[in-house]
Amino acid sequence: MRIKSALAAAAILTLAAACGGGDGGGGGSSSSGSDEPVKINFLSLAWQKESVAANRQLVDEWNKANPKIQVTYVQGSWDNVNDQLVTQFAGGTAPDVIHNDSPALSGFASDGYLLDLSDKLPAELKSDIPQAAWDTVTFDGGKGQQGVYGVPFLQESQVIIANKKLLDAAKVRVPTPEEPWTWDEFSEAAKKMTKDGTYGVAWALKSPVNKTLNLALNFGGTFFQTADGKTTVKVGPEEREVLQRIHDQLHKDKSADPGALGLGAADPLSTFYEGKFAMLPAGVYLRQQVVEQAPDGFEWVTLPGPKGTTAEQGAVSQTLSIAQDSKHPDESMKFISFFLNGANQAKLAKGDWLLPTSQTAAADPAMTTKENGWDVATASAKNLVVAPFLKVNGFDEWKSKVATPVLQEYFGNKITIDEAAAKLVEDGNKVLERYQR
Repeated sequence: MRIKSALAAAAILTLAAACGGGDGGGGGSSSSGSDEPVKINFLSLAWQKESVAANRQLVDEWNKANPKIQVTYVQGSWDNVNDQLVTQFAGGTAPDVIHNDSPALSGFASDGYLLDLSDKLPAELKSDIPQAAWDTVTFDGGKGQQGVYGVPFLQESQVIIANKKLLDAAKVRVPTPEEPWTWDEFSEAAKKMTKDGTYGVAWALKSPVNKTLNLALNFGGTFFQTADGKTTVKVGPEEREVLQRIHDQLHKDKSADPGALGLGAADPLSTFYEGKFAMLPAGVYLRQQVVEQAPDGFEWVTLPGPKGTTAEQGAVSQTLSIAQDSKHPDESMKFISFFLNGANQAKLAKGDWLLPTSQTAAADPAMTTKENGWDVATASAKNLVVAPFLKVNGFDEWKSKVATPVLQEYFGNKITIDEAAAKLVEDGNKVLERYQR
């Protein structure tokens, strides 16, 4: 979902020893019939200091209020959580409550490792989260019917972080959530800000796939199509729009900093503070690092992402799921309902600098303040729709083996857009074919 911190990697060392939610039970109810408290393991992938603190605080609050259902916080890492879970699911030692992101759920659900939560969701929790977010966790569980395999609670949108001094000097219209820039206006603004050794924009595209595919929805680009039960790759006019526009900024307008192209999301920040470029398209979470790292006196603003024929962006969600083999599914759901209520989602979103799915949380004053761009960030949530690639079996391999190297070549101006499209489709369909036999 986002660039994960390597700092969390060491924490995984405790994961295998601490997890072990159940060994059978098949998703049934679970009264122990004794005075011993029910014990639930909660695997958390929180890694930022504020986020870990918020997670631990909520677990402590739960344990104090619920002596009969005690939750053990288990620190995991985004870096290798899915490999760990494969081993634990196979061995019957998976945690009861599992933090992950929605792209990972499809495979685990179809393999029968996650519990279908459709009949366990409390009405208040279900109604507080919009259907568009539930769509990100709804998959075929391998039995030909759709199920809900996680509760979505945090999402990421793409915004533009801008140097206020350079923005003001260019005398361009400042976009608002109600009136965002069109892609044409964005390109013109970038050109106006490109002068005296300063570029208008920097695209950090070391990992180009999720960002460009999510933004492609601005023009209705889905990159995948399904007919007669078979999914294939599609790169038509809609899919080419954002790819071509970014390429034009880099190689036609010369308004994009070529030095940022191979960098990770946060890597250009040091030169951003120095004024080497004016705007950085980024996930909303990157605001935290700007707040923490920007030199004294540096003024910056959060701008909404540009729109094409629509302002829609693809979304994935951070999720909480319950292991199919958990001995305590009902108690696990009670904990999840507490952990992800409106007030608590606001705390988690602030800690992770992401967007809550809860409508109650989104209305929290902390989520709508102008300080640090929270008003613009929270408003962007209305544009999030389920990312089409979430439903594609084989997407991860297509992304790593085909799309990433192809898009890196294209943005590096080593191949044409026609050549890129052909590779994405032809090589991509060979990958997808293996997942549909």
